[in-house]
Amino acid sequence: MRSDASDNFVVSYSYELPFDKLWHGNRLTQGWIVSGTTRFSTGLPVTIMENDDHGLIGDTSTGPNGNTVDEPVFTPGKLLQETDPRKGGLYFNKSLFSPEPIGQIGNSPRRFFHGPGINNWDMALLKDLRLTESKSLQFRGEFFNAFNHAQFNTPNGNFLNTAFGTVTSAGAPRIGQVALKFIF
Repeated sequence: MRSDASDNFVVSYSYELPFDKLWHGNRLTQGWIVSGTTRFSTGLPVTIMENDDHGLIGDTSTGPNGNTVDEPVFTPGKLLQETDPRKGGLYFNKSLFSPEPIGQIGNSPRRFFHGPGINNWDMALLKDLRLTESKSLQFRGEFFNAFNHAQFNTPNGNFLNTAFGTVTSAGAPRIGQVALKFIF
């Protein structure tokens, strides 16, 4: 069973900005640091399912996440649509799926393609200001999803749901916070 993001690239970084070299180092230009974590990955696999008991197995909550093991019938074809989830269109071609006959289980693979990928930048700007030899002040500005990229969740894979094939939710937009820390 595939339940992972198959391609995942994560990098963390920290860089001291060279302001003091450009403007004859002083207390205001020294100690500026930009840091962050950036992630690019494929989306999570889409779970195709039906919340019914057409397969007559007697239970509708035996699959992953308490969902049914019933699946629709899948007809091979061009699955992924060329649409942007921001426009509200279908993420995958739902016409390739149809209900399975009573007493039979559909042939649709449960997780055979991935939802939208992730492109996320969490960044921080820090300024350390030394007050005395043992005391300093640190200013931090932190931004999660700094470039405000839409981080779409997986499309609805429940064949019986009217939203089947569409992306109906996303992760949080850009969030920022500031902090002032006294170090002694």
